[in-house]
Amino acid sequence: MPFNLYTYIAKKLWQTKLQKKSIAAPVVKIAVGSIVLGIAVMILTVSIVTGFKNEIKSKAVGFSGDVVINAYTNNNSFEQEPLFMHAPFLKDLQANKEIRHIQPFATKNAIIKTTDENQGIIIKGVDKNYDWTFIKQYILQGTIPVFEDSVTSDKILISKTMAQKLNAHVGDKLLTYFVSKKQGADSIQNLGYEQRVRKFIVSGIYQTGFADVDDNIVFAHLKQVQRLNYWSSNQTGGFEIELKDYSTIDQQTELINEAVGQNVEAKSVKQIYPTLFSWLSLLDSNAFIIIALMIAVAVINMISALLILILERSNTIGLLKSIGADNGLMQKIFLYQSFRMLLKGLVIGNVAGVLICLLQQQFKFIKLPPESYYVSYVPIELHLHQLLIVNLLTVGSCLVMMLLPVLIISKINPVKTLRFK
Repeated sequence: MPFNLYTYIAKKLWQTKLQKKSIAAPVVKIAVGSIVLGIAVMILTVSIVTGFKNEIKSKAVGFSGDVVINAYTNNNSFEQEPLFMHAPFLKDLQANKEIRHIQPFATKNAIIKTTDENQGIIIKGVDKNYDWTFIKQYILQGTIPVFEDSVTSDKILISKTMAQKLNAHVGDKLLTYFVSKKQGADSIQNLGYEQRVRKFIVSGIYQTGFADVDDNIVFAHLKQVQRLNYWSSNQTGGFEIELKDYSTIDQQTELINEAVGQNVEAKSVKQIYPTLFSWLSLLDSNAFIIIALMIAVAVINMISALLILILERSNTIGLLKSIGADNGLMQKIFLYQSFRMLLKGLVIGNVAGVLICLLQQQFKFIKLPPESYYVSYVPIELHLHQLLIVNLLTVGSCLVMMLLPVLIISKINPVKTLRFK
């Protein structure tokens, strides 16, 4: 008996005209179609979830850094208590090899005004050490303002959302109103607060698609916030820290908290945006559910197709058994046919899924409302290891479950099948 006899017989059974005209033909097509649909959907699911998580995470981290250091306060507004620009703990942090960059910043609430419109904003003051890498890729008009230590700049960077609300353009002058605590005052009852006005010039317009930033944040010179708060040039609102490896964020946040000491706290970006990162973690659960459902559908269809093939070929099975074929050989024949169906579905499904992903990456034709999803289009990230995992899960699940229907072959009696042929 030749070693490849079962493959020879399986190919002949697959290629016969009877097979193509039988009731099994549409069932086989449905089974193959379920594999195609399942693989394509799983590839899209994994790619979209990965794209969403990385895109939104990069926006949150790009704006605020991985870890933010502020003076500890019960104040829930964006008004900050000052820290020293050369705080003692900075030496320890600069010696930390896991930290890539440290930059000072300060925030202040304000109302920005044009001739016809008013808009509540948060001024984010930064200096020449600020890393603009994240914002640069989202500049739509104008340029990023240049901030030097020697001169206080009146240039600001606003979002497209804000520019549309204010009907503002690059080069326009905008009046901005602040409420500041007077020097030496400690309460409103003591008339300790005053209104102050600044005129800023729009240097550029950006749009990240991250609503928390676009709806509120205006970038300005750190010296402006220092002056409005009556701080010295040696004071700032806090520090943003960029890590070399995001996966170490929890561990590094604990280490940074130990380094900064009392009355100062460090929060990771996950703690700053807890709702956002909770939503991202739910995406993983949704992806697992979708993958499980797609594999289940594929397995059920494959089992149904194989059962019909076996029952329809019961006479052939009986004939082969009568001339000496054992149950093992017959099981191999139908497992081989199952594998051919599975392989065909895998090839078409992978091509379809990867093609849709590449088209979306290139043309971004599937759009989303950024105010709800933080991005204006469906982000896609394809990774080879994820494709391999999806395919291996599908192949493994289907082949294991295929062992159940082929056990029926051992119950087929050649005498009875040939008698009623």
